[in-house]
Amino acid sequence: MTLSRDEVLSKLTDYLEELFEVSRDKVTLDASLYEDLDLDSIDAVDLVVKLQGLIGCRIKPDEFKMVRTVRDAVDCVERLLATDALVQP
Repeated sequence: MTLSRDEVLSKLTDYLEELFEVSRDKVTLDASLYEDLDLDSIDAVDLVVKLQGLIGCRIKPDEFKMVRTVRDAVDCVERLLATDALVQP
């Protein structure tokens, strides 16, 4: 699956709005998931589950534990998509 950075950000914004009622205008690349968007660790797990559905592969806890901002989440998804693209023919 190939998604542009803007598409990943758009989907992430959709998920934040849909799952956690985060206002779209609060979602910026530099927004902290925890301080600015008021997510907690349970919310982060729910977000990972949604992102796994988007990219079609499992996200290991180690790969997401350093994610603090929206930019970090987008970077993580892009990295996983690139890795997945390299593994599949």
